[in-house]
Amino acid sequence: MKKRGAFTLIELMIVIVILGLLAAMVVPNLTGKGAEAKKKLTCVQMKSIYNGALDMYKMQHGSYPTTQEGLEILVKDDSYFKDAKLPKDAWGMPFVYINSDEGVELISLGADKKEGGKGEAADIKMSECK
Repeated sequence: MKKRGAFTLIELMIVIVILGLLAAMVVPNLTGKGAEAKKKLTCVQMKSIYNGALDMYKMQHGSYPTTQEGLEILVKDDSYFKDAKLPKDAWGMPFVYINSDEGVELISLGADKKEGGKGEAADIKMSECK
């Protein structure tokens, strides 16, 4: 009996076609999910800053930091973060902190790293996170 040593061209083509069909079914489901995951991660980070470091600061000082003091005060004197560094959003940018009459707001500038934007480039506000 003759021993086979390699795949035939037809066998290779069938495998390539099957892989192509699988990719055609899977890839459309994955595209766009990265941006959504980054948005959700940013919301989780903002909520953890608010419910953790900012609440601890308020308990110790009686109020949240002013807009002028910003989040930087959380690492200045007493570090409210384990590594004494401010967390950044999913795109590597610092959060915008606003303390106004309406309350405290944390904002990520989003994928475009600029104020404003639409769609995936839109700013993400903690108050709008689910």
